[in-house]
Amino acid sequence: MGAWAALCGALLFASGAGAAPNADGSDEVEKFLQERGLLGRVEMFRQRVGDKASDLVVNAMGFLGVPYRRGGTSQENGFDCSGFVRAMFEQTVGLILPRRASDQASVTEKINREDLQPGDLVFFNTMRHAFSHVGIYVGDNKFIHSPRPGGEVRVEDMRQAYWDRRFNGARRVQAEPGSAEPAKSKR
Repeated sequence: MGAWAALCGALLFASGAGAAPNADGSDEVEKFLQERGLLGRVEMFRQRVGDKASDLVVNAMGFLGVPYRRGGTSQENGFDCSGFVRAMFEQTVGLILPRRASDQASVTEKINREDLQPGDLVFFNTMRHAFSHVGIYVGDNKFIHSPRPGGEVRVEDMRQAYWDRRFNGARRVQAEPGSAEPAKSKR
């Protein structure tokens, strides 16, 4: 098993449904990783992909199991796909993305699928129009998202036939350090 697969497995195991950082700033996932001697792997991951991207992915993993809710933007009420992405970027990176998936696609930088890095956005055509669904790429052809009514935040493989057929594109959120808005780019 590769380092990324082991890390994902540990994160999936350690993060209970809706786990979030404690009021004192400690994090149950980080505590679990430290107890199991896996914290070094997280640090290697952070060095490889950058602190903000890895923090984004680790934070998003803490919300596994939170239920889908149309129009939802919080752990308490549930998330829809774009509400989940928006909340993760605001909480972790301090950037406020637009509310709709199609608008998120329009303000981010287009990248090739082969260039995906953890923290990038992946878009899918799930409602017969482009950019109708969005998730956060976590690495190893996997993404985390809030899928549909009756579902909950989860990690899925982009190579599954359903997602592969509906893949619309990949985008990277660009911002200058300290900026509160992502840099705009062409679709």
